[in-house]
Amino acid sequence: MTPDFSPTAELAPADQLRYAREIIQLESRALWKLAERLDGEFCRAVDQVFRCRGSVIVSGMGKAGLIGQKIAATLASTGTRSHYLHPAEAVHGDLGRIHHEDMLLILSQSGETEEVIRLLPSLSEFGVPIVAVTSARASTLARAATVTIDLGPLKEACSLGLAPSTSTTAMLAMGDALALVASRMRAFRREDFARFHPAGNLGRRLSKVDDHMRPLAQCRLAPATRTVRQVFVDRHVGRRRSGAIMLVDAAGKLVGLFTDSDLARLFESRRDAALDDSIHTVMTSEPCTVPAGSMLADAIAIMAERKISELPVIDDGGTPVGLLDITDVVAVFPDLQAGMGQPGVGVEVRSSVPAPKFAGPLRSKHRHDPSQG
Repeated sequence: MTPDFSPTAELAPADQLRYAREIIQLESRALWKLAERLDGEFCRAVDQVFRCRGSVIVSGMGKAGLIGQKIAATLASTGTRSHYLHPAEAVHGDLGRIHHEDMLLILSQSGETEEVIRLLPSLSEFGVPIVAVTSARASTLARAATVTIDLGPLKEACSLGLAPSTSTTAMLAMGDALALVASRMRAFRREDFARFHPAGNLGRRLSKVDDHMRPLAQCRLAPATRTVRQVFVDRHVGRRRSGAIMLVDAAGKLVGLFTDSDLARLFESRRDAALDDSIHTVMTSEPCTVPAGSMLADAIAIMAERKISELPVIDDGGTPVGLLDITDVVAVFPDLQAGMGQPGVGVEVRSSVPAPKFAGPLRSKHRHDPSQG
């Protein structure tokens, strides 16, 4: 028979908001106190995570188990091998997943959860270290643990004081702290994070420019010694037309960039005679470039900051290997707020990444002024 949970009293919207705020404030105060309680035991626990040569196996029952699954996922995505072990399934064969180089991170507010306690003799036999996260330092779990992180006294936000809420919030925050401090100790980089997140919008933002640039066979490339007219007459255009021609010296190194906007400015200023001059006199010398292997997000940030539409990709020797075009970026990120500006202005692309730092060359852009001849 289904229980009858018909409301005995309705809450007005104002009361709903007041109660919701009380819940969030209660949980936030608990987190603040938890942060103040951190001591050497936390450092010992992080050291166990950091030095673990196997996997960090996270376990917990009920709501604590659900939090444990999220913590295991956070650990795995930030450089620490980890997986979740259901305590009830563990005693029915899944204990075979535990290797002697692993460690256990076990969540239990009371420290007396039956399914968890049942694991302890086997874990002791395996000789694996245990980090316990609990509110009861004198509990069975805490006594069996190598390290115990004491969450302290917690009042559940539930009006009955029963439903796990404040306690699971505290466990989640503690798990994040363990995972992210260990990740920082490993010097985990954005590039490492990208390897674990290749799919979706996040994966695209963390991908490399090499995956999205136009390869050299589809780019317009010409010697800088030719005239403007020769470059436009002789140069075969690939399948995807770009608004820029990369200009190289005799050694094949990039020395300039000439865009359709540059050509339009020659006509607008009635400098038709310049069409038969060497293109290096009207090109953009030392254009902004990005090294091959750079993060796409960094390249997008450069294009947004410099307000440019084409960004050459070069190798360590300064030779062009491809070109990142704004139309390709928009195709990859259709949700980007991009707007085409006036000729030569480029587009504005919003990016959440910080200013890029490259090991390779990052060249500043010096636009040649055609009006100066």
